[in-house]
Amino acid sequence: MALPTLDDYFPDWKEREALAEAMIPLIGQLYRRNVVCYCFGRAMYNQSVTQLMKTHRYVRQIANNELSEFESFPVLEAMSKLDLGPSHIDIGRLATKYMEELEKGEVSAMAFVEKECAEVIGRHVPPLPQPQDVVLYGFGRIGRLLARLLIEKTGSGQQLRLRAIVVRKGGKDDLVKRASLLRRDSVHGPFEGTIRVDEENSAIIANGNVIRVIYASNPAEIDYESFDIHNAVIIDNTGAWRDQEGLGQHLKAKGAAKVVLTAPGKGAIKNIVSGVNSSLMEPDDTILGAASCTTNAIVPVLKVVNEEFEIVNGHMETVHAYTNDQNLTDNYHSKNRRGRSAPLNMVITETGASSAVVKLMPEMEGKLTGNAIRVPTPNVSLAILNLTLSRETTPEEMSAFLRDVSLNSNLQRQIDYTTSPDVVSTDLVGNRHACIIDGEATIVSGNRAVLYVWYDNEFGYACQVIRVVQKWAGISYPLIPTDVVKLGF
Repeated sequence: MALPTLDDYFPDWKEREALAEAMIPLIGQLYRRNVVCYCFGRAMYNQSVTQLMKTHRYVRQIANNELSEFESFPVLEAMSKLDLGPSHIDIGRLATKYMEELEKGEVSAMAFVEKECAEVIGRHVPPLPQPQDVVLYGFGRIGRLLARLLIEKTGSGQQLRLRAIVVRKGGKDDLVKRASLLRRDSVHGPFEGTIRVDEENSAIIANGNVIRVIYASNPAEIDYESFDIHNAVIIDNTGAWRDQEGLGQHLKAKGAAKVVLTAPGKGAIKNIVSGVNSSLMEPDDTILGAASCTTNAIVPVLKVVNEEFEIVNGHMETVHAYTNDQNLTDNYHSKNRRGRSAPLNMVITETGASSAVVKLMPEMEGKLTGNAIRVPTPNVSLAILNLTLSRETTPEEMSAFLRDVSLNSNLQRQIDYTTSPDVVSTDLVGNRHACIIDGEATIVSGNRAVLYVWYDNEFGYACQVIRVVQKWAGISYPLIPTDVVKLGF
């Protein structure tokens, strides 16, 4: 595709803008049939015109691929005319393949899409036999982001359904205040949709989803079945309990079946990092941990780098946004330094991420050390991985490898990649990946590599938690196209 001349830029933009605008209803219609559209792993549903255009631009910059709306729209249009069953379809990949097919000879978009999507045409198998009830136990920073994601992903209603949140009552206006915190967020912006409060039924109605607000202090005494909630997955985002005994209280409640902890579980509890060790989840497991935000950010990167280059040893330094467990002003805290004012100080503190890595990657035993610094920003953190490799490499080889993993591997939902020379933390608020490799910051010298790994420690982590719940609930979609590079884990 020839680059536009100076006189062509604005007309070219307007043409692509019109195509992106025309994509939105097609993507929406497919989404309501549980046909979820992506572009090289980046979601296309619930996106604005400019967001769709930015997604295409991202692919052109990172993949060095001239993919544009001119190539993707005919593929999407053909998809919309077919009787597609529930599936996840990467339109970006299909469009790229279609362009390759055209170079070999004339072929219609419809014929190409029919061939690629043959396995799901007329295959109307729902992602689950019946919707999976989900309850959020706690409604803090992570809980409210999980609620946003669950509401967004309702689709046709045949997947995960947020049925209730459980909190301790804070006062007479508790319900209104909970709804207001869901509606507005100082970091992540406004809720995309409408929210109503039903005081009589103690419920929040968000985009048509009825979310009961249950007030309780003892998880074992809740009767979820009295709210018509059955076989529910309880997502405990309070952090109050982290072991089998404490979290097991949830399973004593009527209507509760499984528990996911939004923190590292202790003892024999399996800690799952979606995309890395999801295969360890068993249908008869009742309690799982979703590990920490930092563990979710670094393990995918360490895993792929170790597989390709073999890590001899390394040190991880986390530059982490401050969190609720720190003090706004100097005050008593049980942990060293965390009592000092979070908005005013950089605070050196410990991190359990390096030891958590060893549990997920036994081959890293004795090879990785770690520490953390809390800094005066409210969200988005940075892990600096200083690694010694078993062989020499070059900046070009390392960057090309990580860029390819972000686009073409089965970890494309976990690992993102940016080449922007001016990217800073606020640019990455709302990023849905577990981590984002800063390609411009990568340092390589011989067998030494320093990788800078950003992560939205709130929203990116919440996305990882939802991916764990989806897989554990048995939600499975045919993936099209099927030629994603499978890494060896």
